[in-house]
Formats: sequence, structure tokens, C-alpha cells
Amino acid sequence: MRDAAVGFHCPSCVAEGAKSTRSGRTAYGGLRSSNPALTSMVLIAMNAAVWLSILATGGRASRLVDQLALRPNGLCVFPQGAFDVPQETCDGTWLPGAADGAWWQVLTSTFTHVEIWHIAFNMLALWFLGPQLELAIGRLRFFALYLLSGLAGSALVLWASPQYQSTVGASGAIFGLLGALLVLAVKVGGNVSQLGGWLLLNVVITFSFPNISWQGHLGGFIGGALVAAVLVYSPRERRGTWQLIGLGAISLLLLAALATGITQLA
Repeated sequence: MRDAAVGFHCPSCVAEGAKSTRSGRTAYGGLRSSNPALTSMVLIAMNAAVWLSILATGGRASRLVDQLALRPNGLCVFPQGAFDVPQETCDGTWLPGAADGAWWQVLTSTFTHVEIWHIAFNMLALWFLGPQLELAIGRLRFFALYLLSGLAGSALVLWASPQYQSTVGASGAIFGLLGALLVLAVKVGGNVSQLGGWLLLNVVITFSFPNISWQGHLGGFIGGALVAAVLVYSPRERRGTWQLIGLGAISLLLLAALATGITQLA
């Protein structure tokens, strides 16, 4: 997934979300983060570690890319071309896919980058968006938002991408953060015009250049918006319980979408 130039500040979102209760929690129930950039820093380090491993083992030609990128279905590659044959009859190089057992790709692909500009854009966006959201909703909720957004992007890739095309990048998760910030801005009555402008710009870029996964972007955005809606619109009474139920339901829905997407390709 290639990423566009996302980056946005929402002062009203941060101010509302950072309101703490007597127990030291944010306005949406999460524990106040003493360092709201910490989770983003850890995620950036994880992405950087995968990228450096790929760079050290051959870059674009690294076998790590074949293992970690999300490819809906496996493919057998020969010097004269690629062919759709069963893995057991492949005498060439087998590129594994989610449908033939490489199920881990739905998650590992969201931490995988090949080009330096790709990881740079994605990590810069994470650095801008992540701390704002962690300050507003708390560390664990932010981490759940990031992971579920990435999985939502992978789910739509499985359902709507060409079955032998590989997809990499954190863009699905990044667009999930963008969707979450939009929901939060609407919740607090903030000015969403600038955020809407950023979103429109990214939509234009997504559909204007080749090799950009609109499936990952759209899936991540929808997933992030749904997670944020659960977090910020849950009733104040027993908010933690309602949030847990809502996030559990989204997780089950994503698992079902991933499982059926893989099954229909097998």
C-alpha cells in the first residue's frame, strides 16, 4: 500500500480527549499516557526493523517480502513467467499467499515496506497522528485502533484486490487513524474542514497514481472510523464494558471477513 501525504492536527480533539477524571483517565476511559508518543515510537521502531531486515537481505528481491507481503493467493514463478499451479507441482519459486496457508500476511504486510520513501511517508504520518489520538483515548485503545485498522485494510485487500497481487505498507492503519480523528473531531464539534481537505487530497492521490492500494486505504479508514465511534460514543455509564463489547464485535467481524475472504480464494 503506498501512502499519501497525510498529517493533521486537531487541537479541539486533543483538548477534549485529554480531559482526565479523578482516576487519571481520559474523557473516553483510557488511562492517561505520561508519554503519548510512546506507542507511535514503538510502532515506528517495529516498521523500521522490518524494513532494515528487508534492505539487508536484498531489498525488493528479498525473500522476506514474499513471506510478509499480503498476496491473496499463491503463485509459482519461473524465468519465463508466473503460473497458477498448485504449490506441490511448482518447480519454480513459490510465492505464498493467504489462501494457501500464509495467513500471517494479513498482519505482517501492515509492517512491511520496501522503498524508503514509502516507509518515510507512512511513519511521518504516524508520528503526526498517533500522539494526538493516544493522548485523547489512551494507550491500549490507541494500540487496538491501529491494529484493527490495519486488519480492516487487509480484509478489503483480500476481497477486492487481484488475487495474485502483493500489497505492503502501513497505509491501511494510517488511514484508520485519519478516520478515527475525523470521528473524534465530529464528536467534539471541532472544525473538520481542514481534516476534510486532507482526506480529499489523499483520495485524489490514491486514485491518481498506479500501484496504490485503494482497498487497503478504504478498508483501514472504515475500520478506524468504526473503532473510534465505539470508543467515543459508548455510554458514559459502564463505558469500559460497552467499549470492550464493541471492539470485540468489530474484531469478530474482521476475523469473519478475513476467514471468508481466504476461504473463497482457496
